[in-house]
Amino acid sequence: MSQTPDKKTLSRRHFLRISGLTGTALCLGFFLPASGEEAEVVNALDAAATEIEMNPWILIDTSGKITLMNHRAEMGQGIYQAVPQIIAEELEVDLDKVNLVFAQGNQKKYGSQVTGGSSTVRGSYKKLLALSATAREMLIAAAAAKWNVAASECYAAHGNVIHKASGKKFHYGELVVDAAKLPAPKDVPLKKRADYKLIGKPLRRQDTKIKTNGAAVFGLDKQVPGMLYAMVERSPRLHGKVAGFDDSAALKVPGVKKVFKVKMGVHNVFREGVAVVATSTWAAMQGKKALKVTWDDSGFEHTSTAAIYQRMKDDLQNKEGLSAKVKGDPNSVLQQQGGQKIDVIYETPYQSHSAMEPLNCVAHYQGDKVEIWGPIQAPEWVQDYISKQLSIPRENVIVNLTFLGGGFGRKAFMDYPHEATMISKEIGAPVQVIWTREDDATQGPYRPGISYRCQGVVNNGGIDAFKVTLAGQNIGHWRGAPKDQPNDSATEGFLRHYFDTVKNIGVWDIPFETPIPPIWWRSVYASTNGFAYESFMDELAVAAGKDALEFRRQYLTEERSRQLMDKLEEVSGWKKRGKNEGYGLAITECFGTTVGQVVKVSKPAGGALKIDQVWAVVDCGWYVNPDTIRAQVEGSIVMGLGAATIHEITFADGMVEQRNFYDYKMPRINDIPPIEVHIMENEANAGGVGEPGLPPFAPALTNAIFDLSGKRIRKLPFNMAEV
Repeated sequence: MSQTPDKKTLSRRHFLRISGLTGTALCLGFFLPASGEEAEVVNALDAAATEIEMNPWILIDTSGKITLMNHRAEMGQGIYQAVPQIIAEELEVDLDKVNLVFAQGNQKKYGSQVTGGSSTVRGSYKKLLALSATAREMLIAAAAAKWNVAASECYAAHGNVIHKASGKKFHYGELVVDAAKLPAPKDVPLKKRADYKLIGKPLRRQDTKIKTNGAAVFGLDKQVPGMLYAMVERSPRLHGKVAGFDDSAALKVPGVKKVFKVKMGVHNVFREGVAVVATSTWAAMQGKKALKVTWDDSGFEHTSTAAIYQRMKDDLQNKEGLSAKVKGDPNSVLQQQGGQKIDVIYETPYQSHSAMEPLNCVAHYQGDKVEIWGPIQAPEWVQDYISKQLSIPRENVIVNLTFLGGGFGRKAFMDYPHEATMISKEIGAPVQVIWTREDDATQGPYRPGISYRCQGVVNNGGIDAFKVTLAGQNIGHWRGAPKDQPNDSATEGFLRHYFDTVKNIGVWDIPFETPIPPIWWRSVYASTNGFAYESFMDELAVAAGKDALEFRRQYLTEERSRQLMDKLEEVSGWKKRGKNEGYGLAITECFGTTVGQVVKVSKPAGGALKIDQVWAVVDCGWYVNPDTIRAQVEGSIVMGLGAATIHEITFADGMVEQRNFYDYKMPRINDIPPIEVHIMENEANAGGVGEPGLPPFAPALTNAIFDLSGKRIRKLPFNMAEV
């Protein structure tokens, strides 16, 4: 029954393939199948069925309620709100008519399901809009055919198709069977932004209610029949092997069922631990405390923070590094006489993710099949890894997503699902493995600490040469990237327009190894790069005798940057600042979004330094919900404040020194300054919003402190009370 589509009529399968939609996921639910296909789910369903499956992504029942399969993780960043808001706009339904359900991990069906890089909306919104509009037009066509009138005589509103002249209407549930038989129209016109009713509006989040009344299911809430509970004692030196263990006391704890050695994959190495399996979390925890393990800590470096950063400093002074991106010849200019030369080093620390929900995972090994439930950012990576490790078909690794209580990149990793799977295999039953806060703090992986050597030449009020060399761990090296290639994120966070306007500019990367496993953190390398690059830009402005904002205007000349800087100047009162006030500026680019921030600080006579105000201007192009943007930028600033002034991960004798929030402290509410977030309005492509607000905060803060006190801070974190 199949046929080749002509140029005007695309079949469902060809439409998906030609549009490239199999890699965008959420939007696929809004393509209605055309006629003439081989028998598929829609065509095979009985027209009288209560629920019609239009494709694997969306269900519309006879009441007109829409259920969308959400292929990405919701960890607080707001896609649970943004995606339905986009769909409801062009589909012309009320937002409360769109119900979101987490999809299982299935890359063939849903495309990439990795939640990271602030990518969900920016990677799919155009297709979501187009397919939602296509669905709306097909529903209108189905209604018009029922009434035997022209489609132009009908319109859609609130989940109904209405005949203009008579006022007759059908709700969508009454039309889906007929709509499924129609060919998909091409090039359906989309609304202009001025005509949006939902997009761009500060609508309340749909998940607030279920998160406050306890209905939302997080990983720790998940239970399956016959499930046991496990905790694992792991080496405090990360790479230690189990030399032996005494489980006699652990097995006496009521509820403890079994104690055994287990391995967990971390990047390209395996780490060992001893699992305690019990009938409750409490029993597993008490059994773990009673366990006595002897570790073999030979064969790897027992490193320390002091040694790591001294080696970074030595490398920066003595090695050239690999060229990441270069224009002109900054090295030649740096060697010449003339101009004012600056040569400084910036340091950024290792950091833990410390998501409010500790790591956890439920796994059930069943021979040739594994099923997993939990807070997971990257289901297909989990499927790939477990399928390879256990030599079972990838499609037999089923990953079910729950809500995440924060992720920040840590839950886009395979170690904790792999460990849970291996424990389930050993005991022959489903198991929930729970990490304590101490496990989370001491076991990593961590955001890598990085040091930067920044060299520049200023002459006649401008930059003659700009060179940055960084030394720090490359996450890619732990994932198999060639070690003779530079870190491809070495320029992340740095506005690309500087490479257009500065004549001699370059970034070099020195490969750097430690036994500490690194991983991405909120805004990834931009979180450290931004501090060095934008602090150094401020140093160059001072050397040139220029105002920090005017100095950047010399080089950031394209329209969007200029408009952002104008807005930043306007809202912060940059030119109206008074005495005994310090103002600092930083502008960074991250995942398609540019954020500029101004921080104001003051220090009353005899008092402590304080942050009086933060202004943030966000250019993320097309956007969905301004409240979501403001919340994400505010959260990023709070996280940036903690990383800049309060917490860090340090090492001594190969062990992490921090264990919990008492020594890896978070900012408290009284630490948070007033924050204003302003959003630029334009029609540019959408950028990310979950991460770009973090990188500019630290340099804006330290630049403000220099403006107030003349003290240049080049090492994070620093103690505000000691400035």
